[in-house]
Parts: sequence; structure tokens; C-alpha cells
Amino acid sequence: MADPDKDPLASVVALLKPSPSISKMVEAGGPWQVQRQDLSSPFYCAIVEGACVLTITGRDPVTLAAGDFLLIPNPHSFTMSSLQPPAVDTVRMPLEIGPGTFRLGPPDAPVQLRSLVGHCDFNAPDKDLLLSLLPEVIHLRGQERLTVLVSMIHDETRSDRLARSMILERLLEVLMIEALRAHPGPDLPPGLLRGMSDPQLAGALRRIHADASQQLSVSDLARDAGISRSGFFERFRKEVGRAPMDYLTAWRMAVARDLLSRGGLSNSQIARRVGYGSASAFGMAFVRHEGISPGAYADMHEAAG
Repeated sequence: MADPDKDPLASVVALLKPSPSISKMVEAGGPWQVQRQDLSSPFYCAIVEGACVLTITGRDPVTLAAGDFLLIPNPHSFTMSSLQPPAVDTVRMPLEIGPGTFRLGPPDAPVQLRSLVGHCDFNAPDKDLLLSLLPEVIHLRGQERLTVLVSMIHDETRSDRLARSMILERLLEVLMIEALRAHPGPDLPPGLLRGMSDPQLAGALRRIHADASQQLSVSDLARDAGISRSGFFERFRKEVGRAPMDYLTAWRMAVARDLLSRGGLSNSQIARRVGYGSASAFGMAFVRHEGISPGAYADMHEAAG
């Protein structure tokens, strides 16, 4: 049965299974620069005071100022520096000056920047599809709620309270959803958020994500959207970045991977949950999409765990 409360954004974040790994306060003064290459985890930060320059590989530099929030879901190489960066030979490594607090720049220079910085992990069995639906970089200004959430994550990370892990996971889910839904969809490249900004496509995307077991066709989705089948097909492909049935199949496979990684369900049960009439039909679709059988995938995930 479809769940009307499980919208596309919530379902993608839930499948990503975000969990915090590092949270720290960074203070900086004077000329400084820090480089991050070959990142293995998503990155976010909230500028509390001051300003700095962010340069992501392949993009123009951006000035981040107090009240700005940055989220990079898919790791990229980037450089952050003072507004006037130092000479290369004067770059210093961050210095830990207290629990969870780091210093950049000459230690005797007055503090000109304070930022809350975090890294997280996505524990989804296969993150590639889910990340392909999201923007590569999210930069928002004046979103106080995001700064508050980052501050709460930082505070919880430093604590030893009951249910700490659960609270951190929920706070990070809320942070991601808040950041993603605050981003202006029409200005984004093709993907889920851009599709959701189109009122006629949003209903189709909600229907797809609400229940992976539904039997859907392009005609069904076009009829719900109130536009012709061909018009819907082209519009969906343009705004979301892939054909409707390709998107539906990819989403079903993402749900199937999650169910297989959890264990406890037979292939027949999983087949019904992701819209296939039999275990054999599901198995053939899974092999075509993933290159291995559901059983082999489950065994591989169990061995890795």
C-alpha cells in the first residue's frame, strides 16, 4: 500500500542511511588555506562568523560568509582559504586547540572565521544511484535552521548522553532534508529536486516513491499528471535526467538492494515489495540491472559486513 507521507526526498535520504563521523569547530585567522583531496565521505559546514573562499575542482571560487551553509553529498576535491590566501610555502596544518576545536592560520593572529564542519557516512548498500538524484553541491544563504541543526549535531557529538547515536542519525537526516528542500529546484541540473519543482512531475515522483510494489506505466503517470504520454515522457526525461521507466526500475532496484542487505526476506517476498510478480522475474531484472543475482548480492553484502 502506498504511503502518502513517504515523499521522494524522505525516501532517498532514508535509504542513504546517513550517520555522522566527524564534527568540529574550526577557527581561523590571518592567511590560511586547507586542501581536501580524495574525500571518502560527504562534507558539510555552517559559517558562524567571518568569511572564506571555497574552490571546488572544476568550479568557480565561491565566497562563504556568516549564515552560509554548504553540503557536498558526493565527495569532491576542494580548497578553502582566507579571503587573501597565503603563499603556498606558508600553508599550515590545522592545529587541535581543544576537544573538537581546530585552528587554522598563524596561532597569534586574531580569529576572523568560525565555522562548524562535519563529515558523515552514507551506509546505503549502493550509494551511486541515490547520489545521482541529488545536487553535487548545495550552497544556501541565510538559513538559520541549518546552522542550528549543525550546532546541535556538534553539541551531541561532544556529549555522552543516552541514545546519542540515534539522536545524531536523526539530526543528520533532518539536516539533509532541510538543506535539500531549501534549494531552489528549477535552478538545479536534471535530477530529483528539479523534477519535484515541476508541479505536474512532482505527483508522478511521489507516486513512484510512495510504494515500489505498484504496477505503473508511463500512461498511468502521464494521466495523473494531466498531460499526454509523449509530452510526459519528454518532460520527465528533461527534468529528472532519465526516462520514467528507467527511473522506476532504478528506484525498485535501490529498494531491493536495501532489503537484500537487511536479510530476513525471501526473494519472493522482496519481488512483491518491488513490483515483480515472481522471484524469477525479479531475479532476471536484478541481474540485468546489477550484473549479479539477488542471492550473490546478499552473500557479498553479508561477507562485507
